[in-house]
Amino acid sequence: MRVAAVRHATTSSVIALGLIVVAGLPAMLLRAGLLSTSSEVSTLVFGLGIVSAAFAMSWGAEAAERDIPRALALIVVALLAVLPEYAVDVVLAWKAGADPSFAPYAVANMTGSNRLLLGVGWPMIALLAWSVRGHRLIRLDRGNIRGLLFLTAATVYSFVLPFKARISLADSVVLIALFAGYAVAAARSPSVEPDLVGPAAMIGALSAPHRRATVGALFVFAAAVVGLSAEPFAEGLLATGRHLGIDEFLLVQWLAPFASEAPEFIVAGLLAVRGKPSAALGVLLSSKVNQWTLLVGSLPIAYSIGASHVVPLPLDERQVAEVLLTATQSLFGVGVLAGLSLSLSESGLLAGLFFGQLALGGLLHTRWRDSGWAGTELLVFAALYVVLAVGAFLRARAARAWLARCVRRR
Repeated sequence: MRVAAVRHATTSSVIALGLIVVAGLPAMLLRAGLLSTSSEVSTLVFGLGIVSAAFAMSWGAEAAERDIPRALALIVVALLAVLPEYAVDVVLAWKAGADPSFAPYAVANMTGSNRLLLGVGWPMIALLAWSVRGHRLIRLDRGNIRGLLFLTAATVYSFVLPFKARISLADSVVLIALFAGYAVAAARSPSVEPDLVGPAAMIGALSAPHRRATVGALFVFAAAVVGLSAEPFAEGLLATGRHLGIDEFLLVQWLAPFASEAPEFIVAGLLAVRGKPSAALGVLLSSKVNQWTLLVGSLPIAYSIGASHVVPLPLDERQVAEVLLTATQSLFGVGVLAGLSLSLSESGLLAGLFFGQLALGGLLHTRWRDSGWAGTELLVFAALYVVLAVGAFLRARAARAWLARCVRRR
């Protein structure tokens, strides 16, 4: 019975690996000029290629946990799983250096991906932990606390950006230094035997030489697909939005990040279903730190390369509001985790605020785009996040004080 189950799991994993290769090949053939189709279909093909690359990178990074410390592995998984998204964002920033009309879209992709993690990812973990395992509270482990500290530092610094209305190379130095510090701290943590699932488990079970060769092959395949797909996918999204009458900013802000982060959400979801919600939250927390430091820090570098000289990435009025909203949502997320746990009710509030702003913003930007009201919801929700963050920090402080009193009484 057990042998049959193992064989079935292996067969399923092989099929899954085959599917991601099949899904990525059309994008490579299309970019090489061996296929021809309409702009909309091409965008779909390149988007599918990016999704397949994200899965390949995610599975390869998970399997690599056999060879590196777990805390560092969580960072690697989170980083590699969203590299396709980084590629799209960096391409947009690079093109903006030569054509300023692209600048809003680089910021759109960055803010969308960051808000998705807190507004969808964290609540998803809490919901799965409750529905499958009955856990109404996810407690942070030591590795998560490390990530929370760096997220707090990055969040505090992020408030500088909207008030300057630009992201400069000086900001890149600070943010990338934060990411480097996070990675170094994780690398020094003790190694723990990883708990792999699906294709990652099959790859992880291989002998060291075969495992490393397979992981390397997955990374090479994913890098090739991303390298060939990122630019046409970004341009195709904008063209599709114009053709269909959809706000291009919103399309880039939500569709591209949702597609590229799907594998990471699946990895975190599987961990939650298997009774490891803290590890699941750790994956998404690491991703949030990565995106709030390395991704944001890379934008002015790409922008300067595109412009052929050192210049900060400018933020217009809408982008300032988007970055401010993202910073305040992050502040509320830090406040929620300051109590060293994530509850089901807090997750519901994160999701409700996210979808509420998304629905209201979509309505204002589609039906009343020229009314003068479009964009006001960003500032309203930003203020709401700040109020809720203050309340969350006060509750966390009271909870820690109560716990300290209980410990002293014992």
